[in-house]
Amino acid sequence: MPKHNWSYDAAVIAKYFDSKAKALGAAWRDYCFENQSAISPENLRSNAEKFAAQNKASLPFVVDPDGKFAAEVKADFALGQRVGIEHTPTIYVVSNKTYGKPFVEVVDRSKLYSIIDEMKSQAGPAQTSAQKSAKTAKTSRVAKKQLR
Repeated sequence: MPKHNWSYDAAVIAKYFDSKAKALGAAWRDYCFENQSAISPENLRSNAEKFAAQNKASLPFVVDPDGKFAAEVKADFALGQRVGIEHTPTIYVVSNKTYGKPFVEVVDRSKLYSIIDEMKSQAGPAQTSAQKSAKTAKTSRVAKKQLR
């Protein structure tokens, strides 16, 4: 995206940090999200160095000499295209329904809670573990009677 013209390079750096520790890669991603309005192509490297120093990690001069991390980023991007991701963030509300829509993409974040409420109302009241066990036992008894 034009306004995130540094995101590809940041993703390569994230893969580098992932290779050191998954938590470190996740923390770098969080750092980028928290500071995205201040990050630019010109200061991405200095931000990565600052992050590395704060986390007692090293950042080599060449982060991806053999292109392995770039290939992983490109594979992630291709997967996103295959599954139809057209924008970020992509938010889905997912239900456990066996009929109707199993998920809804939230395009307008101001409608998130209304979509959740609608999906909850369609699902009906939540069952406790005891209710689920009783229903399973009743279904089992009915099935046994039908077999006789």
